[in-house]
Amino acid sequence: MRRRTLLLLVPLTLAALAHNGPARIDSFAPPAVLYTTADSAFAHLIASLSEPDGYFDSDNLISNEASYLHVMGALRHAGVKGGAYIGVGPDQNFSYIAEIQPEVAFIIDIRRDNLLHHLLFKALFANARNRVEYLCLLFGKPVPRDLDRWNESTVDQIAEYVDVIPADEEQFEMAAGRVRETVQSFGVPLDEKDYATIRRFHSAFYQAGLDLRFTSRGRATRRYYPTYRMLLLETDLEGQQANFLATEERFGVIKRMEQEDRIIPVVGDLAGDHALAAIGNEIARRGMVVSAFYTSNVEYYLMLDGSFDRFASTVAESLPFDNRSVAIRSYFSRGMPHPQNMNGYYATQLVEPLHTFVAEQKGGGYRSYADLVTKNILPVR
Repeated sequence: MRRRTLLLLVPLTLAALAHNGPARIDSFAPPAVLYTTADSAFAHLIASLSEPDGYFDSDNLISNEASYLHVMGALRHAGVKGGAYIGVGPDQNFSYIAEIQPEVAFIIDIRRDNLLHHLLFKALFANARNRVEYLCLLFGKPVPRDLDRWNESTVDQIAEYVDVIPADEEQFEMAAGRVRETVQSFGVPLDEKDYATIRRFHSAFYQAGLDLRFTSRGRATRRYYPTYRMLLLETDLEGQQANFLATEERFGVIKRMEQEDRIIPVVGDLAGDHALAAIGNEIARRGMVVSAFYTSNVEYYLMLDGSFDRFASTVAESLPFDNRSVAIRSYFSRGMPHPQNMNGYYATQLVEPLHTFVAEQKGGGYRSYADLVTKNILPVR
């Protein structure tokens, strides 16, 4: 698939900047929702669903799955909409959520740092009036004047603005201060080490800009890992830009859900004793079923450490699902390309109905990871 180029957009955006130059961060509006409480229902829910954290060898600031949008057509064709969403990792979840528009979303990750990462995102959504302001807050950039004019801009034009305008230390410090103040209002018990971690994550975006990539501790960054820019401008297999920042409508879906505390970060191991089952019980208590469960490639690691069967049993016994519920997973080729792999992509996104996953596992059908990523997989085209 040919990647979009930003170079053609430079004259248009620079002309826009000449007319509509950047403003200082003190022009930002206060959060649209005033979070109140040091004893919040949001914080209590996080605490009740979570379990002790574990280790992963990456801060996982952004996805390394360039193919993450390739399942959007399959989701639409299968009628995956509403209900409850479960996912792992950082903000690639927002693009799936913006497409599916669930009533509630739970982001579960073995690292407590992922919860802190999502509190950073939640604070940015609380303070950002639109997509360009969100990215300016994230990357420490001055906000353009006449902010409303950018609502009709393409995501390419917004990305070009963020690329062209230099990051500004004063802007970042103001944004970081606003983030801390907003996070404090969520009521989640945090200490100074937690706030330092949130700032460290925010600083990584500020320092790298749109060139930020996924990194692992002790390993060089892989050449095939996409930058934030690539993820932002990626398309689905129908050529549509489907990132959560592709349109104001998609951005608005996430902003409203964050404001209404309907995106809940949870600390937990997918094969653990509590968190995933507790999420399933909470979904059932709300009278919902799981619409989509995005596992990335976590199941690969669960099979390696022998905990996959425990995870699969929790899915079968604790998650409410129906015939439209699906699992979304990522497969990394490691020298063995998947039959659905798209040329130029190292990762392959896969969709499997949850009911076939449960039936296959109960019948002993998943004897290997190769079985898991090839049996009952829906076509993505």
